[in-house]
Amino acid sequence: MTRDFWLRLDEFEICSSEAIRIEIVGTRDDSRRGEMLRLLPQIMIHPLTSEMRSLARRYVDAAVFGESVVIDALHVAAAVLTQCEVLVSWNFRHLVNRRRRAAVNAINAEQGLQSIEIVAPPEV
Repeated sequence: MTRDFWLRLDEFEICSSEAIRIEIVGTRDDSRRGEMLRLLPQIMIHPLTSEMRSLARRYVDAAVFGESVVIDALHVAAAVLTQCEVLVSWNFRHLVNRRRRAAVNAINAEQGLQSIEIVAPPEV
């Protein structure tokens, strides 16, 4: 399903933030890391900003994300602040679930920010 999704990239405006590069560089499997790094040029990569880091911290402080998954909070904050409508992930434990999406969007509403859909690739 992931490969099928990547084959459909031209149907979407794909972007991420430097947080993706941070995660990829930390991948232990050399082959997989190399494969993911080769895919990055196909994606618009936004630099991380202090505003993104601040929003991510707000999510963590509100216990939407734990301290151990600040990078996931950063992915969401970057997507929200770069006005992405949808964040696509296979991370069901920390990202793709209704409770977390509702909590993120409640904070976003308090801050006057847009809501965001957080879904798995088969949903797009």
